[in-house]
Amino acid sequence: MRASPIQPTVDFNAGGEQHGFLKLPHSHDTSAWGAEMIPVTVIRNGDGPTALLTGGNHGDEYEGPIALSKLAATLKAKDVKGRVIIVPFMNFPAFRAGSRTSPIDRGNLNRSFPGKPDGTITEKIADYFQRYLLPLADYVLDLHAGGRTLDFVPFAAIHLLPDAGQQARCEAAMHAFGAPYSMRMLELDSVGLYDTAVEEAGKVFVSTELGGGGTATVQSVAVAEQGVRGFLQHAGILGQDEAMRQTRHETPRTTTLLDMPDSTCFTTSEHDGLLELCKDLGESVESGEVIARIYDASRTGVAPVEYRARRSGLLAARHFPGLVRIGDTVAVVADVVERGIPVTV
Repeated sequence: MRASPIQPTVDFNAGGEQHGFLKLPHSHDTSAWGAEMIPVTVIRNGDGPTALLTGGNHGDEYEGPIALSKLAATLKAKDVKGRVIIVPFMNFPAFRAGSRTSPIDRGNLNRSFPGKPDGTITEKIADYFQRYLLPLADYVLDLHAGGRTLDFVPFAAIHLLPDAGQQARCEAAMHAFGAPYSMRMLELDSVGLYDTAVEEAGKVFVSTELGGGGTATVQSVAVAEQGVRGFLQHAGILGQDEAMRQTRHETPRTTTLLDMPDSTCFTTSEHDGLLELCKDLGESVESGEVIARIYDASRTGVAPVEYRARRSGLLAARHFPGLVRIGDTVAVVADVVERGIPVTV
């Protein structure tokens, strides 16, 4: 396979703090010899594990970019043991456009792995992560939120894996992230996911969903920042002095473990119309209970269509805008496995 056209302006093996770019040539109407300049930070101090931290896999999700931008500006080499690679805006064209997918090729980076070095812009980014960055990493954290069309209770997430040892390592890292909720997440289609690429490479992987609606809140950013720090401490990368300084004034935290065992967790719209959610995020739901109503917005005097939960549990996700289309996910109900689990690093 040919080499990637992406060239880093940083040395991943050098010590200290470096801030540069992943330079991806891109010839277009307004820049004949242009490039997509994807920001990257590398912080290294001696031997130790490597953590790859990413945000902006989808361009309309902001907790990851905010938390990782702040980390890149403040984390010092003296505070770490090993290496931290930070890419706050993984799909940089999508991030700059504020859209889920790239405006250049409409590519969804999180459905484009393993990518192609001679493919579209999005496939070239995926290929670089697959063949060049993932082999460097021991721990991988990919920060997501709901973007413009979904909203979530704030959770860190892992998937069920065939390797029990890898599963246990991922679950321990998820608990160390310390989000208010921790999810064993079901993907209805895992082909092409960054998650799948990382897991198949045998890495310790944690993802998140930290809110949504195409914005970030004080609370959701705080969960992201605290979670990144917990993840790095768990990996043994943050130095003990830094860990103690950051956690000295924190109150003890707990997380609630959730599970998405099968497709009955999902409620999918079979109509276009005006959406009324009948439960708020984090509320308990009983099987058979009306969870949403969809009104025909083309006429009055017509009763809404009622959607009922197919299982009992907790409302973990919901469609965000007030208008819904056929095929949209209206709601996700997850099982509550255990509440009040202490967060330990």
